[in-house]
Amino acid sequence: MKKFMKNKKQSLSLLIIVMLVLPFVLNIYWLDVLTFVLFYVVLAQGLNIVVGYTGLLDLGYAAFFAVGAYTTAILMTTFHWSFWLTLPVAFLFAVVAGVIVGAPTLRLRSDYLAIVTLGFGEIVRILAINLEITGSASGIYGIPRPTIGSYVLSTQKDFYYLILVVAILSIIIVYRLGNSRIGRAWVYIREDEDAAEAMGINRIRLKLLSYASGAVIGSFAGSVFAVKMTAIAPLSFSFQQSVMILLAVVLGGLGSIRGVVVGAALVIVLPEILRGVDDWRHLIFGVSLIVMMVFRPQGIWPAKHEADDEDDLEEDESKDKKQSVPV
Repeated sequence: MKKFMKNKKQSLSLLIIVMLVLPFVLNIYWLDVLTFVLFYVVLAQGLNIVVGYTGLLDLGYAAFFAVGAYTTAILMTTFHWSFWLTLPVAFLFAVVAGVIVGAPTLRLRSDYLAIVTLGFGEIVRILAINLEITGSASGIYGIPRPTIGSYVLSTQKDFYYLILVVAILSIIIVYRLGNSRIGRAWVYIREDEDAAEAMGINRIRLKLLSYASGAVIGSFAGSVFAVKMTAIAPLSFSFQQSVMILLAVVLGGLGSIRGVVVGAALVIVLPEILRGVDDWRHLIFGVSLIVMMVFRPQGIWPAKHEADDEDDLEEDESKDKKQSVPV
């Protein structure tokens, strides 16, 4: 066990050091690409709670991304709030939106739920296009930069480190939730709703909690996205955005935290690598994804591998206990 934990801590420490050093090695272009990878890591972790843990097919997740972005943008440009003060309001609006949509629809299953969530995503986008407070189709411009004391976060490195912190927080939150009693209940619901309910699990309440938790993480990414870009428009929160986030989760491995990180990286980096063959870029990207899903239908890093790591840890733990028992 000690050896396992030591290796795990060393790997995490090395990864964190690499992520901290990368801004000083990469040029501005690739640093921006890496920043968007981290945005997708946050969004995909939020959707992983809904789709990966609970098994709810959500095709409108970009709506919560939009709720966070527009809440922060409106409060900062119209009411001149600090960025940090807009975050709890964005979280609250995301939870309310999640409950409003989830309460009447989470009794639905499979394709019906997917259709409803798709409709919700389009409703939010159409509202953003038509409401004056959201800037209509043009969106909101001139969003102020966030500040820490007297320091203004304005450089590419500043926002890289900001979204890196958000990504780490989202991973910790999802990990803690997944390994809690609530997380195990979500998995039971995903595997068999009727059996879970027979065991005394309140599936509707836990589904709603899953949906709201995913919504909060998505809104967090939206708030940071708004201040990074200083301008947002409805086009940034289209159905295609929801599909790409879902693709990151499915490609990486449903319910797998590490797999989702890998999936998010592939979804962003692969199209950038293929920019040299622009005419064929989307075709090659699509074929690559199909090939990966054919040969790895469970995802690149399925949740089973994470479970195996936990089993190894428990096995090492039991060995240590046996060795410590006096003969």
